[in-house]
Amino acid sequence: MDPSHHLKSSKWMHIEIEMIERKAKAKAIIVGGSIAGVSCAHALTSVGWEVVVLEKSRAPPTGHPTGAGLGLDPLAKMLISSWLGHPHLLQQATLPLTIDQNQATDGSTKVSWILTRDEEFNFRAAHWADLHALLYNALPPDIFFWGHQFISFSISEDKASVKVKAKVLKNDEIIEIDSNLLVAADGCLSLIRQSFLSETKLRYSGYCAWRGVLDFSGKEDSETVKGIRKAYPDLGKCLYFDLSSGTHCVLYEVPNKRLNWLFCVNQPEPELKQNSVTMKVSEDMINKMIQEVEKVWVPEFVRVMKETMNPFLNAIYDCDPLRQIFWDNVVLIGDAAHPITPHGARSTNMSILDAAVLGKCLEKWGVENLQSALEDYQSIRLPVTSEQVLYSRRLGRIKQGLDLPNCKPFDLKNASPEDCNALQQKNMPFFSIIPSIIEPL
Repeated sequence: MDPSHHLKSSKWMHIEIEMIERKAKAKAIIVGGSIAGVSCAHALTSVGWEVVVLEKSRAPPTGHPTGAGLGLDPLAKMLISSWLGHPHLLQQATLPLTIDQNQATDGSTKVSWILTRDEEFNFRAAHWADLHALLYNALPPDIFFWGHQFISFSISEDKASVKVKAKVLKNDEIIEIDSNLLVAADGCLSLIRQSFLSETKLRYSGYCAWRGVLDFSGKEDSETVKGIRKAYPDLGKCLYFDLSSGTHCVLYEVPNKRLNWLFCVNQPEPELKQNSVTMKVSEDMINKMIQEVEKVWVPEFVRVMKETMNPFLNAIYDCDPLRQIFWDNVVLIGDAAHPITPHGARSTNMSILDAAVLGKCLEKWGVENLQSALEDYQSIRLPVTSEQVLYSRRLGRIKQGLDLPNCKPFDLKNASPEDCNALQQKNMPFFSIIPSIIEPL
């Protein structure tokens, strides 16, 4: 054998080993342990990255009272199933949403009529805490640093690494962690986004949303449950949007005998506290809300809201689309990248797709070409999320009876079939488009 051939083989083997070692050292710190953060942990670990997830909550959530329902689109379902490796787990933790129905209710007569109905709506309904637990339990528990509050970060001069400081809440110790990449999955009030875009502010929608989940387990034959099933006969497979004058509500069933509801109220912007868009509510506030509900909605729906334990109030915000969502080796995903109103059932689905695309871009380019990977991620996601944020904003204003630029408010009684069909979820921009980078999945 030619000795030079042996030397060349050894040389290439040495280079390959170096490349494998370099790739194995790729590490990301994810700030935020919500669904965006755990999805990102799945996406990155599945392509060989080491991850650390920093979350200020002291323990994983376990069905806390502020949990609510959500809808998963077909692409999100596919991605989650690919991470879990057992598609039946997601199937068991969700219920079908095969119908998307928008209807109107006359507040004075309580008479309802259908505006538009899509019977080919292929979503699944889940409870937030159930989906989070499903994703979290499928990851190694040692990657999560619960009770660690993000403080700050610094990027090395050569842009090759980022150092993150965090406080350990149980003893106030300050720790530092080095990584190749910092992923901001810290929500719509993202501190990391604020460090780059200090002038960018959230935009108040003009309304807030009361939310709640009624647990009717053991009460399936109660008058409340029989009544709501009679008033909304497709519960269990339908996503109901009910519109009335200056307001609308949402109703659908989630697994384990629970009904998820939402009721939007036009009001001045509230004063937010504790860096959260979720407000604590008093008994007096709940009683006033029920009084307003009784003026508009059918008695069956009012009873559901009255019997719901721990309803809560969200101020609804979004943000004008950002011009960029990464800087050096810091990248935004989920609501940190695109705060959005809830009307297009997009927030969770966008977060899951963000994570999947980021993972595939990192796999394609490798840590040695991190800038190219993040540019690729931004070029794929930013045009899509920007249009979806603006479309969801418009949809919310239509359903709340608010003014729209160059357009009259939506007329419930005289809307054309075209205007009604525009309310369907499938009209969301890029609704069924799969990015080519994840098509092989």
